[in-house]
Amino acid sequence: MTELSTTDPARTATGIRRASPADAGEVAAMVREIAEHEDQSVHVHVDGGRWRTLLARPDVVVLLAERDGRAVGYVSAVRQLHLWTGGDVLALDDLYIRPGHRDAGVGRRLMAALASLAAPEQLLVRWGVEVDNVDAQRFYRRLGATLRPKIQAAWTPAAYADAARG
Repeated sequence: MTELSTTDPARTATGIRRASPADAGEVAAMVREIAEHEDQSVHVHVDGGRWRTLLARPDVVVLLAERDGRAVGYVSAVRQLHLWTGGDVLALDDLYIRPGHRDAGVGRRLMAALASLAAPEQLLVRWGVEVDNVDAQRFYRRLGATLRPKIQAAWTPAAYADAARG
């Protein structure tokens, strides 16, 4: 696999690369970790087998940060059509760094690697941040991201069942 960023010899070598179907187990484990951290484990329904399929899709982007051959974090995004522009955007889903590897520049490196994927086509990268996650907001502002208030809505199948029946 192609390395997306070089390692910095001044610190512990951290490589960034795109995850492949062979990384499904590690990706699934980290997704469970971030869900547990956010008390959202009940919403995770994707196992390693499904991740193998997802990681083979060209529109699914998962970049892994590795130190000494061990995954220490990831950023995930999905390439989506943006109907207002007629072009695509990268919809960032998660940025997660395992405990013990935070505050060491791994998140910044993952975001820079995602930017390097978006740059050739000048794709907009967009994502949401929880209102009470001020540390993440500060991090994203330091990257130069624009933060603006917006309410996200989700319509579950149970909630829209009556409307669907007409």
